[in-house]
Amino acid sequence: MLHELVVENYAVVDRLRVRFHTGLNLLTGETGSGKSIVVDALGLLLGGRASADMIRSGQDRARVSGMFDAPEQASRVLALAGFEAEQGEMLLEREILSNGKSRVYVNSRPATVALLRDLAPHLGDIHGQHDQQLLFQPSAQLSMLDSFAGTREMRGKVRELFSAWKRAADAIAELEGADQEKLRLLDLWQFQRKEIEAAELQPAEDVELDAERRVQQNSGRLLETAGAAYEALYEAPESAWSVSRSVAKKLDELGRIDDSMVAVRQALEPALLAIEDVSYSLRDYLGKVEANPARLEDIENRLALIDRLKRKYGGSVTEILAFCEEVVRKIEEVETAGERLEELRLEQKKLESQYEKAAAGLTTARKAAGSELSKRVEHELKPLAMERTRFRIEVQPADWSESGADRVHFLVSPNAGEEPKPMEKIASGGEMSRIALALKTCLVGARAANAGIPRTLVFDEIDTGIGGRAAEGVARRLKKLAGENQVLCVTHLAQIACFADHHYRVGKSEKNGRTVAEIEQLNPSGSTEEIGRMLSGQTLTPEAVRNAAELIRAARA
Repeated sequence: MLHELVVENYAVVDRLRVRFHTGLNLLTGETGSGKSIVVDALGLLLGGRASADMIRSGQDRARVSGMFDAPEQASRVLALAGFEAEQGEMLLEREILSNGKSRVYVNSRPATVALLRDLAPHLGDIHGQHDQQLLFQPSAQLSMLDSFAGTREMRGKVRELFSAWKRAADAIAELEGADQEKLRLLDLWQFQRKEIEAAELQPAEDVELDAERRVQQNSGRLLETAGAAYEALYEAPESAWSVSRSVAKKLDELGRIDDSMVAVRQALEPALLAIEDVSYSLRDYLGKVEANPARLEDIENRLALIDRLKRKYGGSVTEILAFCEEVVRKIEEVETAGERLEELRLEQKKLESQYEKAAAGLTTARKAAGSELSKRVEHELKPLAMERTRFRIEVQPADWSESGADRVHFLVSPNAGEEPKPMEKIASGGEMSRIALALKTCLVGARAANAGIPRTLVFDEIDTGIGGRAAEGVARRLKKLAGENQVLCVTHLAQIACFADHHYRVGKSEKNGRTVAEIEQLNPSGSTEEIGRMLSGQTLTPEAVRNAAELIRAARA
């Protein structure tokens, strides 16, 4: 249930704050007064699309927030997203920026529009004039039937099987279509594999060979330089080692006389060890380095071979080896294509059987639900001054898809003696409004039976194209819905407004040279006057007020 809605800098709204209650909440006002703005703002909190055009002129952002009860299902959605409902309530906020982007907050923590959309089915349902046009779409009719039938798990299974079947079919088509081309390339792949494997490459071999080549090319200089360093460090009479050892002996003599010099002698020891270690390393290095023209030639030839392979298969030995692995995989694919194709065909046949069985079960459930929903809609239409209307749901075979193998059509016959036909061909605007309300009532009832929770139901001008007895029927239907759910309804008809449990008037005024939309909750006398205005027009007459009072008494009788 929606407790409070706050709207700031949205369209012609400066700042609007309104509290809603249980029961039937009706919004009335002159055409263009901004009644639908409230509905649109609430739609943003349920994950609707945001646009910078919604921002009030002269402002850099618009903001909408709403305080909702958090039913158990919504709390579970929050928990999965890492949020918690605070004391069974939930604060949703949506901020629209001038660059078209929007920000979402749940309980004052940053969130996503996707989370709002996940929460929406558990919080509310908005039915506007656009939704009536959706009734003409077969996909929307199929979704409504599935919603009534409670086939979510069945439809999910069908979707999984169809996706698996489609992947298998695509793989088969790819194999069959590519066979000829792959056979043409098989000789090339085999030649490439043979050429690379004959080279017996080792990972990073080119790097190691390049380093060894540099050593061989500069062996004379290396021997000369290393020899000079070894002689200066260790071999010459005045080498660093000889001088350091002489100093160490003198420090030993000093230490035997003066204990304070022992520490100085010890500080020199690491240097002696380091000189010795470096000297031995240089000696070993000199023993390994030798000029070997034959080895240099072998290295040059090996690197030339690797360079040729690089130009054809990759920029490094690692890339060449990876190319070879891919070629081997392609060769194996061609050689095992027949086996793979047979496996895929067997898998596809198995999936076909599973899909047909699952789709048939879904079709059976849809036909049973269609028969039941048709009866319920006809029952709901009777108090809406459409007692002679026949409503049928036709489930016909269709091409396989992720939603099953059915095509659904809603057929209606408003007049006795006529065969039911598609709604879009024969239903008037007023009839569509009432059929939409009847369907919504049945679907809401089915969801409530499955979920066991009340929600906020919003109807934006559900009274389009109706009046008189039909309007009273719509009002009583809304009143009945409000007994189990919170209902918000925008209406232009006094026959509906008189049934309000809570009546709100939306109007426009001018402040500081700008138009501002405002909303006011009316007390009983204010509600009577507003309904009188709806009856009489611009001038409120005593007769209109009396008529309004009579309508209210009749509605509550």
